[in-house]
Amino acid sequence: MAMQFSVLASGSTGNAFYIETGQQRLLVDAGLSGKQLEQLFEQIDRDLRDLTAILVTHEHSDHIKGLGVIARKYKLPIYANEKTWKAMEGLIGDIPTEQKFIFPLGKVRSFGDLDVESFGVSHDAAEPMFYVFYHEGKKLALITDTGYVSDRMKGTIKNADVFIFESNHDVEMLRMGKYPWNVKRRILSDVGHVSNEEAGLALADVIGDRTKRIYLAHLSQDNNIKELARMTVAQTLANRGLAIGDQFDLYDTDPKIATKLVYV
Repeated sequence: MAMQFSVLASGSTGNAFYIETGQQRLLVDAGLSGKQLEQLFEQIDRDLRDLTAILVTHEHSDHIKGLGVIARKYKLPIYANEKTWKAMEGLIGDIPTEQKFIFPLGKVRSFGDLDVESFGVSHDAAEPMFYVFYHEGKKLALITDTGYVSDRMKGTIKNADVFIFESNHDVEMLRMGKYPWNVKRRILSDVGHVSNEEAGLALADVIGDRTKRIYLAHLSQDNNIKELARMTVAQTLANRGLAIGDQFDLYDTDPKIATKLVYV
């Protein structure tokens, strides 16, 4: 069975990503309430009871809000690196020892027929990391919550069939917006978030012959809109000779509506 996935929710209010193969059903992050996560799973005709495991990227609340609740309710194993586990103490409640697993940064771990590679990003968390998924010759790269995309990150995610890629803010909307300057400075910093234009420039370096789908993720509610993100990324790629619709397509994600469950 081929790999399928859905971006269940993505944005500054909560993030969750689902991926499945014939043997595995994984959730990456649980940044919404338990009830909201159950509703998102209903949208793609799946059940939290059938999950194999939960992978965590970092300890910010928009990625772990419902983690403790659903892990305890459905007795699910959780995988995170040691620094993230330590940072989550007191944030997710008590997790039974038999449900706690270490997934080190920069390693490949096999979950049945699905290989998962973790890689570091630049964000103001204890040890943030995201994941690349490999199954039957297909590659899916998930990367949000990074202030910039380094050459090392690009080398890890390069030429994926599918990218779920951060396009957090429009720089001018952020500069002119209501946020206090210290928050604006944090978002614009190397440990903040990637802008629409920066997303386009980074994608231009990693799109390859096999790339078919790009999902723009983690859009700010206050400093971005879907149409602007899509237009900016598309124009930036076009300037590099990469036209949307020729080889690959660009898709939106949403904080409340899951994307369709599709094959890689």
